[in-house]
Amino acid sequence: MTVAVEPARVILEDGTVFTGQSFGAQCESSGEVVFCTAMTGYQEALTDPSYRGQILTLTASHIGNYGVCDHDTESARPQVAGLIVREAAAVRSNCRSEEDLGGWLSRHGIPALTGIDTRALVRRLRGGGAMRGMIVVGESRSNAEVLESLQATPEMSGQDLASAAGQASPGSWDESIDEWWPAAGSTPDQPYRVVAIDCGAKRNIYRHLVAAGCVVQTVPVGTSAAGILAMNPEGIFISNGPGDPSAVVSGIECLKELHGAVPMFGICLGHQLLALSLGATTWKLPFGHRGANQPVRDLEADRIFITSQNHGFCVDQASLEAVGCRVTHVHLNDGTVAGFRHETMPIHGVQFHPEASPGPHEAAALFGGFTTAMSRHRLGETLAGEAS
Repeated sequence: MTVAVEPARVILEDGTVFTGQSFGAQCESSGEVVFCTAMTGYQEALTDPSYRGQILTLTASHIGNYGVCDHDTESARPQVAGLIVREAAAVRSNCRSEEDLGGWLSRHGIPALTGIDTRALVRRLRGGGAMRGMIVVGESRSNAEVLESLQATPEMSGQDLASAAGQASPGSWDESIDEWWPAAGSTPDQPYRVVAIDCGAKRNIYRHLVAAGCVVQTVPVGTSAAGILAMNPEGIFISNGPGDPSAVVSGIECLKELHGAVPMFGICLGHQLLALSLGATTWKLPFGHRGANQPVRDLEADRIFITSQNHGFCVDQASLEAVGCRVTHVHLNDGTVAGFRHETMPIHGVQFHPEASPGPHEAAALFGGFTTAMSRHRLGETLAGEAS
């Protein structure tokens, strides 16, 4: 990959300017500037719809060395508003590589910066919180002009990005995870019928559901409860996605009508939407949890998971417990809620990504827990608190 020498900047809403060079699309872009601490998996992160509307800063110092492979994408295209790295690799070396990172980003119209002091940028975001930023390629506009237009852009809070990030019409998913991947659950003789509410789902989540013995029918966020129940599901899954969960009003109202009908399982944004539908509240984290090394304690099994996470909002614990739920998982870095279960209905959610498996694979068993709840429902057994 030939890295462009065109000068480029990222300007934060507090007026801080970081300068480097462009190696992606030669255009401007604005969004919420966030950082991810994962050492690998840049392509999966860039195509994760949960990053929609955000400028992603990667803390790993050398990015792009293994190129891009279409099989590793989590959606059809890059979802980020921009990418910032310390050093973009000049050469890609991987037998699976199909394209270099800079060319791939450029083809999809995503600007990217290299030569940025990412350590200083991350320290700024940790101190001041995630903030709006704008990537500018070239020197046609002054910093003051860029800052003025940046401050006119909307905040991430209050935006329903999930409705746009998810699919626009119903569909299905039949691709499973690779044969070498550990089974997420026992496969039944008769597959479980799962309706997945797509808020911007990662492909690997659906692969794990199929591997666990599910037939997955996908529907947009705005689908009515009646429309979902008409599909005769044995389980309802709510996916990850971007933006402020409290702004996804149609999804929350739909979930309220589905409580208790069949087992329900949510991941990331889906976890937040389930909590909101039950009457709990959410709040915005200062700089979010984004990375593949996030420690979580499973309170029920008394064990630690190393998890992959990508979210800027979380569920308030006191409000969750006030509506009849118990916390099942806790983030060990800051004590925030990482999972919950309703005490009397088969509703369970986790804030992390069990399908991402950043080395350890044990969290994938949560998909098996979902199928266990559906198996009990199929047999007519009690559903109270038995979602996994």
